[in-house]
Amino acid sequence: MIRAYREIYLSKAQGLLGDAFDYAINACYISGDDFIKLFIASSVSKRMENGEPTYLAGKSGVEIVMEIVLETTGKKLTPQVHEHFGRSKEYWIGWAVAYYQWYSGRKYGEIFKALSYDDLQKMYYTLHEADISKFVDAADSRIREVFSETNLKRFRTAYGLTQTELAKRSGVSLRSIQMYEQRNKNINKANADTLLLLSKVLGCTMEDLIEK
Repeated sequence: MIRAYREIYLSKAQGLLGDAFDYAINACYISGDDFIKLFIASSVSKRMENGEPTYLAGKSGVEIVMEIVLETTGKKLTPQVHEHFGRSKEYWIGWAVAYYQWYSGRKYGEIFKALSYDDLQKMYYTLHEADISKFVDAADSRIREVFSETNLKRFRTAYGLTQTELAKRSGVSLRSIQMYEQRNKNINKANADTLLLLSKVLGCTMEDLIEK
């Protein structure tokens, strides 16, 4: 499966976004919903989606909050004294969402469209002590409710290919690809050769294309 960026930067991204949520909400008193809006509107979210090494390695959560606010509102925040012990609820939200973004390859805007701040707060109480895979499963379920696209379409668009380009590269007919993506044809019943051809082009496994 295609990940958003190399795994060696994942823990940094999680810590960075966790600290940012914690600082923005608990030290700067920005509401969770408002901070999400500012984060999505900023270039910071795009840089994190791309896993820019110099960005993740050279910024702190406090610094990116100040950068986000300045870029989106024109206001320069005064650094606030902020102490926290352990992982706060807000830290966990940023930490978990950063993991899911890396895992799924989705844009932060899409994730937060499916999962509101209120949704994430509720998930914290049942999932913050569980393995991160439990959060991934819950997020996947919610994503499927909000976005009806098939796995094939999701991987194709993430890879930046049109249906025609995928057909040419894979050797699978354009009509078949269209029908799989429109759910007029069940990809779960496709023969192994078809799944293999598609998965090789899209850089994923055959199982990634199966609809659960």
